[in-house]
Amino acid sequence: MTRQLPSLNGLRAFETAGRLGSFKRAAEELNVTQTAVSHMVRLLEKRLGYVLFRRQPNRLELTAQGQAFLSGLTDAFDSIARLAEQVAAMRAGPVLTVGVGPTLAVNWLISRLPSFYRAHSDVEVRMATGGATRPVRDDWTCTIRRAASAWPGYTAEPLFDSTLVPVCTPALAARLRRLSDFRNATLLVVSHLPNEWPCWFKAAGMEIPVRHAGEVMFESNAMAMQAVLDGVGVAIAQLAYVSDALLSGRLVAPFPIAAQTSEAWFLQYRPIRQEEPALLAFRSWLHVEAERQRNVEAKLLKRT
Repeated sequence: MTRQLPSLNGLRAFETAGRLGSFKRAAEELNVTQTAVSHMVRLLEKRLGYVLFRRQPNRLELTAQGQAFLSGLTDAFDSIARLAEQVAAMRAGPVLTVGVGPTLAVNWLISRLPSFYRAHSDVEVRMATGGATRPVRDDWTCTIRRAASAWPGYTAEPLFDSTLVPVCTPALAARLRRLSDFRNATLLVVSHLPNEWPCWFKAAGMEIPVRHAGEVMFESNAMAMQAVLDGVGVAIAQLAYVSDALLSGRLVAPFPIAAQTSEAWFLQYRPIRQEEPALLAFRSWLHVEAERQRNVEAKLLKRT
């Protein structure tokens, strides 16, 4: 069915005059004459079959129909303007959607993306929330996740190990001279990862459960990482989450012990996507960054 729409010029003239309360001011905004605005509004009223303005000597007064029409019309023009801005902001190049957990994204991936954009300015990277507790979506180009193996139907390319280390601020580390000092420490625990501390304690040769001064539970790694940076306590962390903070000195690994889990970090994608230009570029760049990460981790563990 064909839309029967009034003249767009008439609608613009009416909306501008109604919003500004003046044909003269509307003419100035639209860069036309005042007579032209008045004429377009009269033609619109004739087309609609009802009066939009009561013309007073020095002002315009909206009729009831005019007031109702103006409200919806202004919203419609605002929506069109927003849509035009959104479309103008769209990039013409290839788009890559990567599913990644928020903690790895914030603490590792995002800070490294500028180097990808410098080499591949035509590729738009979109991040979707992924991770161990969220399913992989078919519309993602790829996903970076910690796992023991590939998801069914996916190709998995290893990036770096899943390595656990306890970390804290330098001030708290000064009080952790011996493993027994954990009895005076507050441990930060992620609720859906209850085995990470026991995994590290076992690697350290300590009895489980370990008595400690207190425990603070968080629902996500991201919250626990912020808490450890704020000095709330000692966190057990994936080395990838904290390598930048360890290099900068914001955090310290107080003991020379790391625990390797049975998992690893992988780039995963469906085989049907493997020749997509955006994924080819991202894979190549990501493996270079993963090699750098492995080298950094080796140096950090040696230093620790």
